[in-house]
Amino acid sequence: MHRTTIMLPPELKARAVKRAKKMGISLGDLIRDALAAALKDGKKQEEIDPFFADIAVYDGPAPKDGVKNLDHYLYDNL
Repeated sequence: MHRTTIMLPPELKARAVKRAKKMGISLGDLIRDALAAALKDGKKQEEIDPFFADIAVYDGPAPKDGVKNLDHYLYDNL
């Protein structure tokens, strides 16, 4: 990694620090994640499946047998 300095308005930095703390990650991780999401594969926002884009709903790789074993993944873990 390379060190990069950015200038943030005080209110934006305070909000970012608060969000990072709430997520249990560093400010640097939050900024890297946000930048990666903004630059993701050159896809427009509407091309990204909203289900997979919302980590509150889904966080992680999709199982390869997800369609075949959908009931297992949806109901066996309750």
